[in-house]
Amino acid sequence: MTAADAPGAATREEADGALPAAASAGIGVALAAPLDRWYPWRRAAEAGLAPLLALLAAFCAFAAFLLLLDKSPGEFLDLVWRGAFGSWFSLQNTLQRAAPLLLTALCVAIPARLGLVIIGGEAAVALGGLAAVAAALPILGVPAPLAWLAMAIAGAAAGALWIGLAGWLRARRGVNETIASLVLAYIGLALFNHLVEGLLRDPASLNKPSTFGIGDALMLPALPGTDLHPGLLVGLVACVVSWVLIARTAIGFAGSASRVATCARRSCRACRCSGS
Repeated sequence: MTAADAPGAATREEADGALPAAASAGIGVALAAPLDRWYPWRRAAEAGLAPLLALLAAFCAFAAFLLLLDKSPGEFLDLVWRGAFGSWFSLQNTLQRAAPLLLTALCVAIPARLGLVIIGGEAAVALGGLAAVAAALPILGVPAPLAWLAMAIAGAAAGALWIGLAGWLRARRGVNETIASLVLAYIGLALFNHLVEGLLRDPASLNKPSTFGIGDALMLPALPGTDLHPGLLVGLVACVVSWVLIARTAIGFAGSASRVATCARRSCRACRCSGS
């Protein structure tokens, strides 16, 4: 006797028929929700409170760990604050390190609109940076804007290819995208270390393996009055463009509909397997 034969089990026809109905219901709710005048306020509160509560829960857990080690959580907070925001130098250093992480966050946020959970973007960042350097080394004599364009294309292509492997495994082989992207992250970092310590290594870097330098001429200039590079502005613009794409275009609406259909399909499969 299979789960489908159990009393109360949904037949395949009923489950398949439930998919468009559930998707339509979800889309209908999404369309009707803005008619409620409190809906924007609830959405804003949810968007603001969710990350704050997550940070608070994480801090409480880490504070408990520090107390077990007989350390002061207050001293820890003071060190974090002074190291990240305590001075103009600290703030610039934080923003400079956050610039590439903005693009990595989009790698998580955009698939999430399709109901997919992609993690492990560290490898995409590392391989993207390595590809940018590899693209610049043969063209060190060209004008800087052309070199920057080549580096940007090479870096974006390498990162997209690596994350795209997880999508391909999900679409063609049915491999869970979360597991695939996490495993690929470890593989990508290992590949990065192999290339930096091997094929692309500068022989002059003895104790700390690194690639050949690209020279100061190809380094991005700092923004006026700061030590920040324009990559921060690129990341912010990419976030705004992605928000417009997701929230204000037909492509974003199609992504939301696809996510609803994906959730409905998974629910039907769960019901079918449980026999309820």
